[in-house]
Order: sequence, then structure tokens, then C-alpha cells
Amino acid sequence: MKKYSVYLGLLAIGLLSGWLLFGGDNSETKEHDHTNEVASNQMWTCSMHPQIMQPEAGDCPICGMDLIPAEAGADGLSADEFKLTENAMKLANIETTVIIDANESENSILLSGKIVENEKKNAVQVTYFSGRIEKLLINFTGEKIKKGQQLATIYSPELFAAQQELLTTVKLKESQPQLYKAVRNKLKLWKLSEAQINSIESSGKVIENFPVYATVSGTVTEKMVEIGQSVKQGQGLFKIADLQSLWAEFDVYESQVEFIKIGQNIEVSTNTQSDKTIISKVSFIDPVLNTKTRTVTLRVDLNNSKGLLKPGMFVKGKLNAKNKNGSLLVPSSAVLWTGKRSVVYVKTKQDQAIFEMREVQIGSKIGESYQVLEGLKNGDEVVTNGAFTVDAAAQLQGKKSMMNKSGGTVMTGHEGHLGMNHNGQNMKMTNERIEVDSKFQEQLKTVFDEYIILKDALIKGDSKTSTQASSMMLKNLAKVDMKLLKGDAHNSWMQLSENLKLHTRSLNSTTDIKTQRNHFKPLSSSLIMAVEKFGVNMQVYSQFCPMADNNTGGYWLSLEDKVLNPYFGDAMLKCGEVTKTIK
Repeated sequence: MKKYSVYLGLLAIGLLSGWLLFGGDNSETKEHDHTNEVASNQMWTCSMHPQIMQPEAGDCPICGMDLIPAEAGADGLSADEFKLTENAMKLANIETTVIIDANESENSILLSGKIVENEKKNAVQVTYFSGRIEKLLINFTGEKIKKGQQLATIYSPELFAAQQELLTTVKLKESQPQLYKAVRNKLKLWKLSEAQINSIESSGKVIENFPVYATVSGTVTEKMVEIGQSVKQGQGLFKIADLQSLWAEFDVYESQVEFIKIGQNIEVSTNTQSDKTIISKVSFIDPVLNTKTRTVTLRVDLNNSKGLLKPGMFVKGKLNAKNKNGSLLVPSSAVLWTGKRSVVYVKTKQDQAIFEMREVQIGSKIGESYQVLEGLKNGDEVVTNGAFTVDAAAQLQGKKSMMNKSGGTVMTGHEGHLGMNHNGQNMKMTNERIEVDSKFQEQLKTVFDEYIILKDALIKGDSKTSTQASSMMLKNLAKVDMKLLKGDAHNSWMQLSENLKLHTRSLNSTTDIKTQRNHFKPLSSSLIMAVEKFGVNMQVYSQFCPMADNNTGGYWLSLEDKVLNPYFGDAMLKCGEVTKTIK
């Protein structure tokens, strides 16, 4: 019995010693494994494209740059919050503004308009008797005239007869004074002066070609008759404007009308004298809205005694509008629009680059700011520069964003740029080459050839040529025979051609080079997919600029590997890189 007791004691001691020894080792092993686990949670991002997040080091799928370690410390964020790295904040030039109480605050409203004639000062010089124009002393528009100046000479049978009647009644002045006075009054109705009538009476001679004198001073804006032309009583001879007093007319959007009142001060400046301003007052606001432009006309009286202002000149107006309803004001650059929704990005922590999306209800626009009726509070810090970059980061981190109201995983990489239809939805389409009829490739190449002309025009900033090229693209797109394609190729081309036509029409509808470049991005994305899928029987280079479209990036096609940027032209001509060679 003692023997078994000794054995049991030795076994217990052995087990205790083993636990003490190996238990410590297990603890260290577990700690080591935990360290490895932490290391495995390291995420990698791109300094140029902070929306890229990958679990391991490598190259950026957009620009090819080496990925850098993303900052840790995102623990404790709410479900809607996300964090950007310090490098991403600097490289994307993200700026924020603190929203303060805007009650009774003032903001500038900028208006555009032009100088027009003061209708109150306009006049039409007419003839007060019928006749024939024998002589014109004013021969061109723009000539200045003074009141009492002779303008023309008219032969008038009626006036000739009336003068003879006057000379006859002069002899009967004593016996028939009423008849004499009636004849004189008749001549006065034809705007003959007392001096003229007395001169005819004293000389006893009839004037055959009677002079016409100006009744007002001003500038001739329209010549309405020619020598030898017959005119009737009351017919216009000249239009005369007093250009010493002019109007400036501005277009005011209906959302701005509530902030403008008659008598309000306004600063007016011209393009010719941008350094000088004229302080005037609003004299008139049109009570009727222009239904085509959704604007009303605002009028300002201007003194032009020095003659520096000319009708037809473009002018700018600036006035202060008070925000009287107590709503907050947010810079317009902070607001992103998607359909009826408007969103902003709020920096939720003062000392960290942590953001979340907020839906806001927008009111009227005051200057370069919008009224915020709901969604923000006093003291909120919103993104005012780089909002699209922040939105891209939110999308790719699966957070609430402009296009993703509820959050969730979205596509990343090239497919996010090239696989979108015109509604912003991902097209279920791969870029694998499909063998198609050579005739179809030839037809697609005619579209591609005009695209290259369009691209080159955008590089040069030539909006006229780009408009012409887009017109030809539309014509060539209409000539592409869809019957040459079958199956998947047919379905793919239906999707792509719809987008190509849509974005080409949008580009063709404007002559503004900046707007054309904006439409060029989705047009290029669709054409890249078409060229990759069907081919154009030649080597083509796909190129990419990360700075295009407010740093969201833009692709284009080129016949050479040399980068010439169509999104910026001379401003950033060589910004970009070749991302793919398509054969």
C-alpha cells in the first residue's frame, strides 16, 4: 500500500512540474500567435487613391504606385464613420469648413447681365406732315444730335397749300380775324414755330422744301427713311436715344428673388473696367418669371455722363443678401447631388481624419452657399474641397455614400471606372475579346477615328473641332450594323452603343470646353470597353490621369504611348500614364 502511495505522489509531482514548465510555453506561444494576428490585420492603401484598401502590400490597381501601410486606430468608429490617412488628406488636398450660425448673416450674390438703353429716354423723331424726303442731314446711326438741329428737308404739297392759304388770309386779317387765326393754328399743329410762321407772313414767300428740326437731344440709334421716300404724317424718321442714362439688366434665378428688394444697393462692374465699380440701387424687378430660363429681370439705373458705358456691354452685379430665416449656410462646393438627394461629408472628430456622410435638405442658394434646412447643426465641420475623393473612399470602404445610401461593398479597381452605364449602375460585362465580323470592326474603327480627332481637339482646347468630331461620331455610330453581331457580342454592343450615343450627344450639345471634358470621361470609358471587347485592327493605348474630374481620375484612348492629357490640355499636358496596351 505504501508502495502505491509513493508512486501516486511521484506522478502528482511530475504532472505539477509539467504544467508549470509547459504551461508557460503555451502562454508565450499564444502571445506570439496574437502578435501574428495583429500583423495580419495591417491594411495597405495608395497615397494618391486613398479609397484603395488591400490586406497586403503591392501595387495600386489604378495608378500602379506602391501601396503604403494604412494608419491603424480605426477602432471605436461608428458603423457610418470611416478614416483617411494623413497622406491621403494632404495629397487629395481635402479641406474642411466649420459651419456657424448664419442668422442675419450676409452673403454676396453674383449676377450677370448687360447694358441696355433706358427706354424712358428713348424717342422717335417723326414728321408732322406728309410729303417726300428731299434731303437728309443725318446719314448714319450713332450720330449725335441736339434739340433744334435740322435733320431733313421735306417737300409737302399739303404744307405748300397751307402756306398759300396763310398769305391769302393775311389780307383778310382785319375783316375775318377768326379765319386768320385758324390758318395760323393749323400750321402750329404741324409743328411750325411762331418765328417760322411770322417769317412766311412777312416775306410773302412760300417755302417749298420745308426743314424738319430735332425735338430732343441724343444719339441716333436707327435711321428709318431714305432720300426720295414718301412719308405720311406721324411716320418715324429716326430713333433717338439719350445714352447719358442707361439701364443694366441682370438675370436673377427664382431661388434668389426672395433676397432682393427694390432700393437695395448693388455694385456694378464691366469687363472693360473690372477694377472700377458703380454703386447704384435696384430700381425694378420684373413681376413675371421667364419660364424658359427660370429667371426674372432685375434693373439698375446707371449714370453715363462720361460715355464710358455702351449698350450691349456685359456687366457683373454684386449685392449682399441677408439670410433672415436662421438656417445654416454651407459652401456649394460641399454639396454632392444624386437625383433628389443632396449629401455632405462631416468630419466627426476634430483631431482625426474621420468622416461620415450626412443627407441634407437644401434651400435657396445665396451667393456661393446653400441654405441647409435639415441635416447639419451649428459647429459641424464639412468637407468643402475634395468631397468627391472622400465619397470614393466611403464607397470602397462599404460606408454610406452618395451612390450607396445604405452602405455595403462595392466594386473596386478598373471595373469601377470602365463598367458603369449612364445611370451609374455596374454593367455585367467582362472585357474578354470576342471574335466578330471584320466589317463590324471596320465600322467601329470609323467611330474610333473620330474619337481620336475629338481627343486631340480637347488637348488643344479647341471646342469647335471637338463639337464637329462628336457630330461625326454620332453619324458613324448610327451606321454601325448591329446585325453583324450575334449572342453575347450583340447584347454587349447594345449596352455599349447606348452609352456611347448618350455621352456623345451630351458632349455635342455644348461648346464649353470644360463641360465637354466632363462628358469625355464616360464617353471614353464606354469606348475603351468596346475596343477591348471587339478590337479595331490596330494597337491602341489606354491612358489614365488620376487628377481628372476632381481627383477621381479619368481614362482615354490614344494611338501613341506618349501622354498628352485631354482633361487639362496645356495646364497639365503630360499628367497621366499608360495603363494598358490594346491590340
